[in-house]
Amino acid sequence: MIEEWINTFVGFVWGKPMLVLLVGGGIFFTLYGKFTPFRYIKHSLQLLTGQFDDNSGSGDLSHRKALAAALSGTLGLGNIAGVALALSAGGPGAIFWMWLTALLGVSTKFYTCTLGVMYRQKDSRGQVHGGPMYTVQEGLGHNFKWLAILFAISGLMGFVPSFQINQLSAVIQTQLFPDVSWLESQTFSWALGIVLAVFVGCVIWGGLKRVADVASALVPFMAGSYFVMAVLALLLNADKVPVVFASIFQSAFAPEAALGGVLSVIIIGVSRGAFSNEAGIGTEVMAHSAAKTDEAVREGLVASLGPIIDTLIICSCTALVILVTGVLEQSEGMQGVSLTMAAFKAAFGSAGTWLLAAQVLILSFTTVFTFWYYGYKCFVYLFGEKAGEYYKYLYLVLVVLGAVLSVDVVFLFLIGTYGLMAIPTMVSGILLAPKVNQEVKRYFGEEKHRLSADTATQQTD
Repeated sequence: MIEEWINTFVGFVWGKPMLVLLVGGGIFFTLYGKFTPFRYIKHSLQLLTGQFDDNSGSGDLSHRKALAAALSGTLGLGNIAGVALALSAGGPGAIFWMWLTALLGVSTKFYTCTLGVMYRQKDSRGQVHGGPMYTVQEGLGHNFKWLAILFAISGLMGFVPSFQINQLSAVIQTQLFPDVSWLESQTFSWALGIVLAVFVGCVIWGGLKRVADVASALVPFMAGSYFVMAVLALLLNADKVPVVFASIFQSAFAPEAALGGVLSVIIIGVSRGAFSNEAGIGTEVMAHSAAKTDEAVREGLVASLGPIIDTLIICSCTALVILVTGVLEQSEGMQGVSLTMAAFKAAFGSAGTWLLAAQVLILSFTTVFTFWYYGYKCFVYLFGEKAGEYYKYLYLVLVVLGAVLSVDVVFLFLIGTYGLMAIPTMVSGILLAPKVNQEVKRYFGEEKHRLSADTATQQTD
């Protein structure tokens, strides 16, 4: 009975209303903003070099570290296991809709993250707090406070690390050491959970700056190495790449897909795309709101690079490797991270399994670190800054339980609560979009004036 209710709940949250909200909202942001993040993508990349960093600005992180922290929450199981699940459920056509969601997500992230910086607040200790709950509270006012509370409560449940830790445990037990029976014992699970909790605690006790330091060190390297692995796998199967691309586009609109419900394929692609880059969900807004800048547009532009990196590049790598190696048709009943591992094993042999396992372990850890920060922000919003320290202990307990328990129904419920966060994020983003456009006009007007002044000075010299 409970499982049936939860399935209905998740189906509703990630059904047609969410499709309209995320896709329709993305189209609105793209057109209303006249493709702003696309037109200024060169400036977005320049911001990552540090030449526009403002050491006197509010916040804690440079533009590069803020992006690394945000990406550490998206790069991981969503890109490696989530794409495989999308292929299993919706076929190659689901990837097309993931791509579309990512392109629209560029504008969505620009608007929502710009607002995150515009409406962030400082507590009594001078610490910056930002996220959709503050955007709603400060931008929309008291009448919309319930939306802010909805985001914080949904986030508090959606950021439970149990899924990531459970998958980490599964990778160690079933993928790396499938023939070692004692690894499946409860004693080992408890021991593993405690070890993982100690490791996580060493990072989160250093606060956001330590999380960002770890993320900025690990995420670019691991994402880069994963990209190299995928490219090599594609080169080994280069003759199949054109056929795979054709199947993605054909399956997205194929008559047989329509007979089976082309809408379901779209929903699968959109939902997995949202899990991958989190555009419109609002999680990344909390990371980007910590950027050390007083120019909200700058951080919005940096944030807009996220969907390009994690969905258009990393997710595409996963999908293409699975499709060119043919494991999708050959591995009946296999899905998620197991399917992706089977693909890399087909490309590189047993070495592929170990290499991918290393990717999963490290990227999943960085996701767990970032999820602590997101959950902490929601906890502080609901219970106050003084209660925030208690969340660290609660989070470590959840890490241990994630290694020990296997509660699929709970995980399904978490997916539903995760989706609920999109409602406050998208509603506030759409209603406050004119404020962002005003800020864009001011910022680029001043930038144009500054560049003209710099040019005049150089000519004079």
